[in-house]
Amino acid sequence: MRNNFLTFFVLTLMFAALMSVPFLVPGAGWVALFGLVPLLFMDEVADQLEVKHFFWWYYAAFVLWNAVTTFWVCNATVGGGIFAVLANAFQMALVWAVFRLSKKRFFGVLPYVFLAVMWIAWERAYFSAQISWPWLTLGNSLAGTVKLAQWYEYTGTLGGSLWIWACNIWLFLILKSALDGTRFSRPLSERLASWLGVALLLACPVIVSLKLYENRGEKAPGEELEVVIAQPNFDPYEKFSSIPRAQQNVILLDLFEKGLRSAGRDTASGVLLLAPETFTSDIVVGDYPSSPTWSRFQSFLQNHPSANILFGASSFEFIPSSVESYTARTMRDGSSYESHNSALITDASSRTEIYHKSKLVVGTELTPYPRFFTKIDNMLGGVMGRCVGQDSVSLLRFKTLDASGKLLRDIPLGSIICYESAFGEYCTKYVKEGAKALVVITNDAWWGDTPGYKQHLSFSSLRAIETRREIARCANTGISGFINSRGDVLNSSHWWEREHMEGSIRLSDERTFFVRYGDITGRICTLAFLLLLLALLVRLVTMKVK
Repeated sequence: MRNNFLTFFVLTLMFAALMSVPFLVPGAGWVALFGLVPLLFMDEVADQLEVKHFFWWYYAAFVLWNAVTTFWVCNATVGGGIFAVLANAFQMALVWAVFRLSKKRFFGVLPYVFLAVMWIAWERAYFSAQISWPWLTLGNSLAGTVKLAQWYEYTGTLGGSLWIWACNIWLFLILKSALDGTRFSRPLSERLASWLGVALLLACPVIVSLKLYENRGEKAPGEELEVVIAQPNFDPYEKFSSIPRAQQNVILLDLFEKGLRSAGRDTASGVLLLAPETFTSDIVVGDYPSSPTWSRFQSFLQNHPSANILFGASSFEFIPSSVESYTARTMRDGSSYESHNSALITDASSRTEIYHKSKLVVGTELTPYPRFFTKIDNMLGGVMGRCVGQDSVSLLRFKTLDASGKLLRDIPLGSIICYESAFGEYCTKYVKEGAKALVVITNDAWWGDTPGYKQHLSFSSLRAIETRREIARCANTGISGFINSRGDVLNSSHWWEREHMEGSIRLSDERTFFVRYGDITGRICTLAFLLLLLALLVRLVTMKVK
């Protein structure tokens, strides 16, 4: 019994360590290609020893993996971080539990095929659920190793998940047959074919990816948009209380001014001034002149008429008391309002467009299934966020006019707000709407100097690859910068430093296979999972009848 415990303990640690490395060490995404093998062996040993209550072992393995890679969530909310780790690991363990059940009814490699497609079907469903935390989607393992992920322009992130499962399962089956002796009883040609299959499975996506990376080369010629990024570096736990709003505006505009002084940054062709997520909290939707920040921006833009300012805001929208809303809050005067996490763009003509973040963080921004959870939240004193997002994406347009008022440039931009950059297929919607470039505005300082903000940055690289759009990324603090269409991070800022950066993003009308057709990998795997699940249920029923 003691030896069994030690075996399971070592395999649990090996799994958690190997699968954490791709999320913590840049350039180590390839480790995920064999990181699941210890868990598969632990499951096999449990079957051979007929271990009871084995659920708790693989649940512990998933808890450890989640904790090592996403512990930093606790820096923002201890309760939310613990819940995210335990709940996400529990869902992973449930997938594994169904897989173990299938091994009693399916034979050969079929249970492992079932496991792979079931896992990917779960990952796909997770992207659209209201209670969602898809951070550890297996395909994200390659986010810090972009040279191996170039083929995501065809498959998206779940294509990476499928590759990782295929490599792990094939390696496991070969090693298992070698260890139990059955492999050496097979013909040499069959053994060589197995190893050749593994080699091709490992090598082909790598070769294709490296070729795609090489073919895109340096920045291709074409129309570009000049951008000045301001990283104001405010402590998020103080910026809404101890730092006066007027002072924050002065600091931001001073950074913009320094950027504009650089050669060629305030030309007739225009320049985009980019500020981070939730920079201000005084925006009333539809009544922008009432905002001191908006008014101050307008004064600044009069001196820089070719510039547009794109910034994030915690905005508010008053609603009639007669309108029933589970997400509305009531002020002391009895008026009701809904809150949004928004991105706005404005220019010297006072034109202002707004987009409300749709993929909201559960708990801190979003009260999921509000008809039910708002009642609970009210009893708790209103601790959960109640931001309201848009039903569909919309673009923010960069516009410049000449002295006579004639339109010179009209550039549609997709403005991705923070957590939305973790959702690949969702971000393709900006491109489908016509976005020629993407911007990401975020406030990663909630997590402190931890792997969290670095992982978040790497997800933007995947979005650049999937859409082949260049990205200007502005964070309240580290890491801001520019990302090319290969996913390379260029001219990046530093953590916890007040900085400004100047650069340009190339505009594109290209539509990748993934943009045009969406997540085909996820849809096929979901269909395969449903068919196999139906077969499993039929076998379970027929076995009981017999």
